[in-house]
Amino acid sequence: MALIHTNFFSESLGLCVAADVILPQASNRLVGMETASAQEKHPVLWLLHGASDNHTIWQRRTSIERYAAPLGLAVIMPNVHLSGYTDMAHGGKYFTYVADELPKLMRSLFPLSDKREDNFISGLSMGGAGCMKIGLARPANYAAIGCLSAGADNHPPKGPDGKREIDPHWAPMYERMYGDRVLEGTEEDVLGNAQKIVDAKGPFPRIYHAIGKDDFLLEAGHHTRDFFQTVPGNPFDYTYVEDEGAHTWEYWDAHIQDFLKFITPGASAHHS
Repeated sequence: MALIHTNFFSESLGLCVAADVILPQASNRLVGMETASAQEKHPVLWLLHGASDNHTIWQRRTSIERYAAPLGLAVIMPNVHLSGYTDMAHGGKYFTYVADELPKLMRSLFPLSDKREDNFISGLSMGGAGCMKIGLARPANYAAIGCLSAGADNHPPKGPDGKREIDPHWAPMYERMYGDRVLEGTEEDVLGNAQKIVDAKGPFPRIYHAIGKDDFLLEAGHHTRDFFQTVPGNPFDYTYVEDEGAHTWEYWDAHIQDFLKFITPGASAHHS
């Protein structure tokens, strides 16, 4: 596998940004790791970070390169700061950047497949909500979504007055992201977009959703679970896992492996 640190200009953000890229490299002599590589263009996992981290974190806290190697899977890990993968009210257009610009740009630089069946998106916490947002707003672009330790969105619930009860610690972040923007009917209306896919009869990305029993976002996870488990016929192949664990890298390290099994034909996950 090749690890490439990339820095490039984003037209949608108007600034230079960073992303780390893992590319498959088949080898018969690499010690201690099985590898595989596509003959032409590589399938891709778009892997998103959480609120306190950046594009380096999946490599630092997990063995994502080792997990992807035998699958011949490229992994693209962008940095989006505290954007919520949102076209921010007071900041950059990070949804547009990750959902629309980044795939085109990465495919212009590296031999990555643009086929829907070869593209998968996953993330944790802020990135878990981000991958649900992007995957369900662009369902023709992804075969599967892997949401870890999050809900379809992580917005605070609305109170009796219709306003969101925001923890003071997170209030500045939500103000930067949303301001007074109406979210219904936009890319931020994640479950609304899922319903649009149902109404249109597809395309349906498969969804793997895992959250620990002690996770502080469990309520958001349950809200998402309750929606998808009531969709007749389970067209998203929605798989919900709620098991022992909290908002920790031990949990994400285990469950990103299970998501890779979820997208690999014939494989079965460790957790159930």
